[in-house]
Amino acid sequence: MKTLGRTIALSAAVALAGCAQTGSLGDILGGVLNAPSQTLSGTIQDVDTRTQQILVRTSDNQTVAVSYDERTDVVYQQQNYPVTALEAGDQVNLRLAETSNGRYYTDRIDVTASGGGTSSGDVQLVQGTVRNIDYTNGAFTLATSNQGTLTVTLPYNPRSSDVDRFRSLRSGDYVRLYGTYLSSTRVELRQFN
Repeated sequence: MKTLGRTIALSAAVALAGCAQTGSLGDILGGVLNAPSQTLSGTIQDVDTRTQQILVRTSDNQTVAVSYDERTDVVYQQQNYPVTALEAGDQVNLRLAETSNGRYYTDRIDVTASGGGTSSGDVQLVQGTVRNIDYTNGAFTLATSNQGTLTVTLPYNPRSSDVDRFRSLRSGDYVRLYGTYLSSTRVELRQFN
């Protein structure tokens, strides 16, 4: 299943049946953090890029706002994604880091199950115009005529011919490829056509 320094802190808000719970950061997170590794598991509710916060609903129905920054890693099926690629319904484990002033933020998010889209696992033909290319993370966006904009990622161990084709991509190129849908907006490349 898409950004300031490492000192951006975790601000937590817990909503239970519409009522705000008050207390210190430790009090609020004490029930949701798994000691001692300080991880938070739950379901993505929303990603607010304006405030750089992710809303996560935990298994005990608490909603926690977790801060992130441009160095936050999002990993799904051994591929790196931007935080903005997270979708509502994604199941995640967030690793929380503590800053020198005792605050928390997430520096790594592991997506354990994609909650969005219509992932089928079937290889399908996809075609469209390349818009943006992320050579570092092996991904590009593709504007299609019938499915909107898709993010296409290279698989964990791509064929050398596909790597060469990916490296030669330029914005505006029209491409045809075979891929597997990971969600309604994410496709993992199987091979260029």
